[in-house]
Amino acid sequence: MEDQIWLQLREEAAEVASREIVLSKILKEFIFERDSLVDALSWRLSTRLAKSSVPENDLRNLFKESFLSSDEVIASINADLRAVKERDPACNDFLSPLLFFKGFQALCSHRVGHHLWKSGRKEISLYLQSLVSIVYSVDIHPAAVIGKGILLDHATGFVAGETTVIEDDVSILHEVTLGGTGKDRGDRHPKIRSGVLIGAGAKILGNVEVGEGARVGASSVVLTDVPPHVSVAGVPSKIVGASASEDLPSLKMDHSLSSMKDYELGGGI
Repeated sequence: MEDQIWLQLREEAAEVASREIVLSKILKEFIFERDSLVDALSWRLSTRLAKSSVPENDLRNLFKESFLSSDEVIASINADLRAVKERDPACNDFLSPLLFFKGFQALCSHRVGHHLWKSGRKEISLYLQSLVSIVYSVDIHPAAVIGKGILLDHATGFVAGETTVIEDDVSILHEVTLGGTGKDRGDRHPKIRSGVLIGAGAKILGNVEVGEGARVGASSVVLTDVPPHVSVAGVPSKIVGASASEDLPSLKMDHSLSSMKDYELGGGI
């Protein structure tokens, strides 16, 4: 699967290079001189994140070693790339997320940080988290568990706390917070089940569960569990209808609440 994506990335890069000479240097450095997706990602992320205190080459080796030591990380990144291409209407290729999209790059960086965290290397994983927060304005604790096939659309302002769990095939827009409700320790952050769609600016707080295939409306504040396959909206949020006809609304990216009227008239769930 990785080889297929890498071959397509090189084809896309060649097509861009043929008509955009201004981008020739970046395409050469991050695609044409690289020998794999792992190599390309390691170069791209280290170039974006490196600071003088940790040399770029050291950070690049850290990324590469982490990618190569975890098949799970690579499988998740491949699924994330496909998720961006399939769900983001502004994306028609694999090249754009790898080179330009902060949500995809921040998520890749988190996957490395999470791998390091699980390996007992907590200090370096926290350092990586701080770099990602500064560069991409995305703050994900390295202990947070994130499944595969995730779309962080725009991503600016996304926050996920230490005990957050996000399952597979979830789509999340910008300025979403998956946070706690105070200074209590322990399991204190949201659990987002498969296929959930979370609108821009939503705040989901506490150890609450958002059920499979649910939708959370933009700017909503969720403080209690959300059943599977419903839509919630408001401050505080309430159920306003069925999530949609499809099982996983995250795949369709439909943020409208067209079922609200039917629900209010008694025709909802």
